[in-house]
Amino acid sequence: MSGVRHRLTGRITVPLPPAEAFPLFTARGERRWVPGWEPSFPALATDDARPETVFQTRADDRTTTWIVVEGAPGRHIRYARVTPGTSAGTVSVVLDEADGHSEVTITYELTALSDEGAAHLHAFADEYPAFLTSWQDAIAKALQAETLQGDAPGPAA
Repeated sequence: MSGVRHRLTGRITVPLPPAEAFPLFTARGERRWVPGWEPSFPALATDDARPETVFQTRADDRTTTWIVVEGAPGRHIRYARVTPGTSAGTVSVVLDEADGHSEVTITYELTALSDEGAAHLHAFADEYPAFLTSWQDAIAKALQAETLQGDAPGPAA
């Protein structure tokens, strides 16, 4: 076993107050700005930010299972996640109000489950700052497109 573990933290700015920005970091809300993000829910989930909600995503021929472990709408959400044979850990998103927008701190704490997972985690760690920049850019672009289309959903989206 590789023994590789990474704790990666960074910040992005979202041009919305926390109550409006929070849904962007839920399973369904990420569809607004992540191309190809299609979470599936094995059980009915009317509130995808509710603790104990389970969903799955698929990328690079791998399925990741996510569980909401804690949260406070408009303030923070934390997920446990497992990609079998690759990695397991948590992802937390904390939103702080700053002059009408949100400063968002995103922390991934992941442990490799194999040598292949260790290589994947090392690459992810190296790319983490650019990864978060891509989040900030994608969110800004999606919000701008929604504003131009006049169909921006409100905080309950």
